Amino acid sequence: MKSTIDFAKGDGLVPVIVQDDDSGAVLMLAYMNQASYDRTVETGYATYWSRSRQAFWVKGETSGHKQKVRAIHLDCDADTVLLRVTQEGAACHEGYPSCFFRRRSDAGWDVVETRVFDPEAVYKK
Repeated sequence: MKSTIDFAKGDGLVPVIVQDDDSGAVLMLAYMNQASYDRTVETGYATYWSRSRQAFWVKGETSGHKQKVRAIHLDCDADTVLLRVTQEGAACHEGYPSCFFRRRSDAGWDVVETRVFDPEAVYKK
């Protein structure tokens, strides 16, 4: 299934903002290419392109913390995707519900979320 997403602007990749469908909380930012987008549409679960590994990355494949896609939105320039998902477990590989678990304060960066899993146990680093 071809999309109207402009993958050419970002050397074949577009940023994907991931948002919790119920709360509206921003969970993470990732990237997709045409093939990972197609897999996401076909399976109903978020599949990204890992820039560091140069490989497909099915969210939750290792941790079990999958993202069931509820809606896909495209921005006005057709070069950024917004996924609204039902998050199973945590979105962040550090064990937090969101990758944006730190907030700037006068003292520096404060952790403002509670860790929901131990990444050492899940990823066996």
